Amino acid sequence: NEEVYGRQFAGGSLAIPWHWDQLRQAGAVAKAMLVAAAAEQWGVSADSLTTKDSQVTHGASGRSLGYGELAALAAAQSVPAAADVPLKSRADYRLLGKRITGVDNHALVTGKPLFGIDQAVEGMHYATFVKCPAVGGRVASANLDDIRALPGVTHAFVLEGNGIVTELMPGVAIVAKSTWAALKARDALQVEWDESDASKDSWTASVAAAKALSEAQTGGAPVIASGNAEAAMQAGAKRVKSFYTYPFVSHAPMEPQNCTAWYRDGQLTLWAPSQTPGRAIDNAANVLGIDKANIKLHQTRIGGGFGRRLMNDYACEAAAISKQAGVPVKLQWTREDDMGHDFYRVGGFHALEGAVDESGKLSAWRNHFITFTADGDKPVSGGAIRPAEFPGPLVKDYELTMSMLPLATPCGPWRAPGSNAIAFAVQSFIHELAVAAERDHLEFLLEIMGEPRWLGEQSGRDLNTGRAIDVIKLAAEKAGWGRKMPAGRGLGLSFHFSHMGHFAEIADVSVAADKKLTVHGVTVAADVGPIVNMSGAENQCEGGVIDGLSTMMGLELSIEQGRVQESNFDRYPILRMGTIPDVQVHFIQSDHAPTGLGEPALPPLAPAICNAIYAASGHRVRTLPLSREGFSV
Repeated sequence: NEEVYGRQFAGGSLAIPWHWDQLRQAGAVAKAMLVAAAAEQWGVSADSLTTKDSQVTHGASGRSLGYGELAALAAAQSVPAAADVPLKSRADYRLLGKRITGVDNHALVTGKPLFGIDQAVEGMHYATFVKCPAVGGRVASANLDDIRALPGVTHAFVLEGNGIVTELMPGVAIVAKSTWAALKARDALQVEWDESDASKDSWTASVAAAKALSEAQTGGAPVIASGNAEAAMQAGAKRVKSFYTYPFVSHAPMEPQNCTAWYRDGQLTLWAPSQTPGRAIDNAANVLGIDKANIKLHQTRIGGGFGRRLMNDYACEAAAISKQAGVPVKLQWTREDDMGHDFYRVGGFHALEGAVDESGKLSAWRNHFITFTADGDKPVSGGAIRPAEFPGPLVKDYELTMSMLPLATPCGPWRAPGSNAIAFAVQSFIHELAVAAERDHLEFLLEIMGEPRWLGEQSGRDLNTGRAIDVIKLAAEKAGWGRKMPAGRGLGLSFHFSHMGHFAEIADVSVAADKKLTVHGVTVAADVGPIVNMSGAENQCEGGVIDGLSTMMGLELSIEQGRVQESNFDRYPILRMGTIPDVQVHFIQSDHAPTGLGEPALPPLAPAICNAIYAASGHRVRTLPLSREGFSV
């Protein structure tokens, strides 16, 4: 109930910063009410009572009562104003910062039915939904009579959709008595698609267009400029130009999209693995044309989200199918559905140019950023760049311009939106400039940071160069930066600020003669304020490194004629467990307000690996994935 509890969702590394004070206040208020209840029951002053280990104790008499014993009486107490209840100082924390295991861990590793894909309700049927491979296509005709006659099939029909890609696009629904029957019937389905309004997107054409734009004299539309970048370039002792490319990628969660829906008597019940359950209710209400008060949603555990389940198209599809079929249905997407109908991480291009002066100091920076637009007005989701993107505010002569290519393919948030790819280009190019200046990368990067200060309003949403310097130095210390490395092995450094997290990472990489990579280890140093749960914090950082490595090694989507060519893991090779490096995580637990960890550990990984590859082999990586440049693991 978002009217009572506010927005309920998982995304943007926002759970901690949004709810830190709120939940501390809730706990403090509840404790005050428990103490008041004990004081009332014993007829003593609240000031004479102490709390510890879920008990209220009266020291003078030795009496104690557990919170559970006091709960009913506490609930009858007046609720004090949150502002009037003191919060603990960090010195008094007894649970915060410790390693607390996940409450579902045992159930997870023993295969208990926690996920949307496990859901079952009485009388449930099983559904599959077939959409045009190119987004925007509609059903012209289909052999529905043949499908209805197949064993186990109970319904087959066309849904015209409402044309909203995040809700319900056109397609053919097949409902059967088992998943097997539904999928076998799908194999026999023959659809003629009307693709007159469908996507014609081509990655090959986009790459060619981006290269042409990067070589044009205009350089894109201005985003921000300070000083005179061109004059500083011409005055520079050394000038470097590079073109960086990264592809579209899929979320590819292990659990494909699914939802169980039961529409009856004007009421809808959903069992949905959604990152945005409130929005799922709004979306389904819009699709079915019913009041959202008539929709109930049961939140299930999610088998991988990473931003994909911020959209609820699969829930809308299940709701519409259940309404038309008149039965409860579990809609199950296949892996091919999941790859072909994602909201993708958008690809992009950076035409970068920089200069260093006679002393080897960064003196000028120019970035012509080439991205995509769906409406011709603004970049697609995940395809924007901030005017204050690093190192802009730290370079006197700086220029950022942007060009946008048209795109119909739907894009959406993918772990650390924007930052996940921008960091690769920016932090790799900083290393290029350090090499051109014949400077140590660590020294060069710290020099760019300058004096400790906030770059903005000191809100925590802005980069703090002091915090950046501290994590860079910590990573260098823990990784042994500057130590002698054997031939074919090198260390690579990167820093990135995103989602209010200051992160530095150093990768230790070997490159064999055949370009086979071994990532021996990754050192992570982070400042996200005080850690709430050390177990969860380490988990998020380790996961970000592993996810980043898997993505940069071999993951890319080839979009041609509006169709994603990769349909399963045979052509989208997610790394296996044997390739996971040793990850060491170190936190600076500063006194700044705590921020989230789901996103910011991932962006620095790719440039750290690429810079290590250069240190080990002299090969400069400017195109991802690494398989594009002949590397393997």
